[in-house]
Amino acid sequence: MGKEEILQEIENMTVKDLADLVSMIEERFGVSAAMMAPVAVATAPGAAGAEGGAAAPETYKVVLTSPGQKKIQVIKEIKEITGKGLQECKALVDSLPAVIKEGVGPDEAQSLKEKLEAAGAEIELK
Repeated sequence: MGKEEILQEIENMTVKDLADLVSMIEERFGVSAAMMAPVAVATAPGAAGAEGGAAAPETYKVVLTSPGQKKIQVIKEIKEITGKGLQECKALVDSLPAVIKEGVGPDEAQSLKEKLEAAGAEIELK
């Protein structure tokens, strides 16, 4: 059985089965998953330093700085993104700068930024 096949099997496991597997591996080979965490943390700053810059934040805030010319379209997009009512979304657009969504990953933040910019808004990611 190759590595790729093993990974495919792991992907199909339930969380409980995966936890049991980790326990079995720890017992059989005398290792601990917790032992690996400090090593990963210790190497991360060196990797960022080698790139010559600070590491990017893990989560972002999507901040509306201007609704642009299509304010109604922007309000509709915000309503779709946040699930809030129209009045709440209008209040966000009227009170700039407004945090549309926070605690989102980099991919989601970029996607939201693109959607809102397509509607005519000006967005910052913080």
